[in-house]
Amino acid sequence: MVSFKVNVSDPANGKSVQVAVEGHHANALVGKKIGEEIDGLFVKLPGYKLKVTGGSDKDGFVMRKDLPGIGRRRILLTWSTGMKRPKAGLRKRTTVRGDTVSLDIVQINMAVTKPGPKPITEIVEGEKKA
Repeated sequence: MVSFKVNVSDPANGKSVQVAVEGHHANALVGKKIGEEIDGLFVKLPGYKLKVTGGSDKDGFVMRKDLPGIGRRRILLTWSTGMKRPKAGLRKRTTVRGDTVSLDIVQINMAVTKPGPKPITEIVEGEKKA
């Protein structure tokens, strides 16, 4: 069974929440690419529109938008996603993952593009109590 931890950030109020997604909702996220917009229903946030902004796999390797596919690759990087700021002119070969959500992904990052009727914090707190 597939399960993801989804970090949803709301740029309107600067807060983010973590939502656990399992079952058929998680299966609907498999195959989505960074930059795609999805319905918030898959992440237990009905009425919201969310954009996939990144993620990481089971070993902590980050997803990169400019790397197609689901596999890991070792690429030569200067400072950008997947590498900390080095000394000037330094390049390093680093392992990163492609831009497509697969079964190996554990965490998915998303941003709100269209807010829903209720605030995110109300919805998430309501589920924790239930």
